[in-house]
Amino acid sequence: MHELFVPREAWVLSGSMLEWGGSVLAQCDAFVFLTLDPQERLRRLEARESVRREGQEIDQVAWTEFRDWAVGYDDPSFTGRSRAGHEQWLSRQAHPVLHLDSAQSIELLVDAVLSWDPR
Repeated sequence: MHELFVPREAWVLSGSMLEWGGSVLAQCDAFVFLTLDPQERLRRLEARESVRREGQEIDQVAWTEFRDWAVGYDDPSFTGRSRAGHEQWLSRQAHPVLHLDSAQSIELLVDAVLSWDPR
């Protein structure tokens, strides 16, 4: 990851970096943390899964396990990857963090990121 991203003038790394990526994260200028109302997040997750699996039989057991895990994300007592865990991790980072609600339009989110000066 370090060789792929760091030499570039500008780059975006997306995803959860709780357990990995330290050498790459040290080279970041800032973090953007997107949140979403739990009901809308699950609705989008189900819609994305429906499109992804279109025309295929869904493994109901695997889907139920994944959905239950995804529901846990917003529960502060959940022992898996969670919003509380991400927020705690972000609070310990030396880089500035821009918090955005991804219920906003893509245009507003892009404008917020591009107009943000993390210095």
